[in-house]
Amino acid sequence: MDLKGKRILVIGGAGFIGSHVIDHLLLEDIKEVIIYDNFTRGRADNIEEALKDPRCKIFDLGGDILQTDILDKAMEGIDGVVLLAAMWLLHCYDYPRSAFDVNVRGTFNVIESAVKNNVKRIVYSSSASVYGNAVEIPMTENHIYNNDTFYGATKIAGEHMFKSLGIRYGFEWVGMRYMNVYGPRQDYQGAYIAVMHKILDKLAKGEKPLVFGDGSQQYDFVAVEDCAKANICALKADVSGECYNVGRGIGTSILELTKLLIRLSGKESEIQYEPEGLTFVTNRIGSIGKAEKDLGYKWSIDLEAGMQKLIDWRNSHSKALEARREKLKV
Repeated sequence: MDLKGKRILVIGGAGFIGSHVIDHLLLEDIKEVIIYDNFTRGRADNIEEALKDPRCKIFDLGGDILQTDILDKAMEGIDGVVLLAAMWLLHCYDYPRSAFDVNVRGTFNVIESAVKNNVKRIVYSSSASVYGNAVEIPMTENHIYNNDTFYGATKIAGEHMFKSLGIRYGFEWVGMRYMNVYGPRQDYQGAYIAVMHKILDKLAKGEKPLVFGDGSQQYDFVAVEDCAKANICALKADVSGECYNVGRGIGTSILELTKLLIRLSGKESEIQYEPEGLTFVTNRIGSIGKAEKDLGYKWSIDLEAGMQKLIDWRNSHSKALEARREKLKV
C-alpha cells in the first residue's frame, strides 16, 4: 500500500512497540496517524513527541477494542490499521479469561470493524510465542506450533482469524511474529524482555546480576526500532495473508547478554547463579529470510548498539523508572 495521503489507525499506539511505529509512520508522507489506546499498558510520555506533529492525534472518544461502537467510530475513513493491543504473556498466564476477552474477542472486533469500514490493510502483531520451544533452529515461519502458553494460544487464534476472515471478506493483512524485543520505552511487565532491566537494576545497586540455570538459554533479541520499521514495511508491501518473523536471526544466551550489560555499564561485577525457575521458552531464534524477501525488512541495530541505547534511555529517565519500580512493589 502506498502510504502517501493515507490515514493510519494504530491500536495500542501508546505502548512500547506502538509508539515507535508511530514515530516511523510520521517519517512517511501520510495524511494522519490516529492513536487508539486505553492506556492500560500504554503511556502518555511514550507519544509526547509524536503528538507535536499536527498529523498525529489520540482518538478522543476512547481506545478500548472491547468497546465496539467506539472502535467502529475510530475506524471510519481509515486506510490502514496496525494492531498492537494485547494482554502480555504473564497477564495471560495469571488471567486467562481476561486474556481471551482482549486478545481473542478484541482481535475479532478489530477485524469485524475493519471489514465494516472497508479498511484496505491490517498489520497484526502476533508473536514468536506461537512457536514455543524450538524443534529446529533457525525457526522458519513453517515451524510447528509448539506453544504451551495461553498467550501463545491467543496469538495463534488471532493469526487464524485473520487467515480465515481475510479469505472470507477479501481484505489484506500481514502478521508480525516478533522475537525478543527490547529498547527505549521498554516496560517492566514482560517475561523475557524485562531481563535487561533486571540485570541493569542489580548493577545500578552494586549487586550481582542473577542468571538462572547456567545461562545457556538463547533468544533472538531485536531492537524495537527495527520492529517499528518492519511494521512500516508490512504496511507498504504488496503481499497479504502471511505471517513473518521479525528479529535478527542471531541467538544470544542470557549469560552472554549479562556479560555484555556488565561491560556496557562500566561496572565490575560477578554473576550470581540461581536454580532455574518458571521458564516458558529456553531456545528461540528466528529465520528472517522470508521477511527480507517479501517485505524488504532488514534489521539495522546490532545488540551492543541497541543495549547501549537502552542504557542511555534508562539514564535519562531514571526518576520515572524508579517510580514504576516502586509502584510494582505495592
